[in-house]
Amino acid sequence: MCWSAEADLVAGIGVAAVGVGCVVRARRGRDLPLAALPLLLGAHQMVEAAVWASDGGTGPATLAWTVMALPLLALWVPAGVLCAAPRSARRRLTVPLAAGAATATVLSYVLATRPVRAEIRGRTVGYVVDLPLAGLLVAGYLVATVGSLLLSGDRGLRVLGYLAGAGALICWALWRLEFVSTWCAFAAVCSVVLFGWVTGRGAR
Repeated sequence: MCWSAEADLVAGIGVAAVGVGCVVRARRGRDLPLAALPLLLGAHQMVEAAVWASDGGTGPATLAWTVMALPLLALWVPAGVLCAAPRSARRRLTVPLAAGAATATVLSYVLATRPVRAEIRGRTVGYVVDLPLAGLLVAGYLVATVGSLLLSGDRGLRVLGYLAGAGALICWALWRLEFVSTWCAFAAVCSVVLFGWVTGRGAR
């Protein structure tokens, strides 16, 4: 993933196929938002293929990719976890949901008022966004996404949260300038783990 337009396209198709399997296997309506997450992530990778094809820049594909990566995921993940979580965990999950809502609101405003540029940097894509209080926004994003999984009260989702948290650290350490792109690619890999979770839920 993120190595070329072809790699993003193939990865996107594969992850979207996993998402179809997740949705088909979901047996509870409240699991559907999380089950559909790989569909979003697969589409996300395919959009990045269009970013590659346009050689980066500030076009519609760049904006669409950034909207999906930043405000949409910041809200989708904690909302989906809240829907799927056991009743005993729902009160504490309002914290990452609130963090996601606040982070998504700020990010949406930034993307609506400031330009976003994609740069092809060797074998990955860097996205340049002029974020105010960038450290605080990244923290809010991780609380919303990784934090909601860790607080979910569900063993399978906690495992996914540990994997996502480890992936975020690795991506940041190795590819700081391309963190958003590489992190979202790793999140797409986690879709396979999510498929196992959905399958396990259906068997209960």
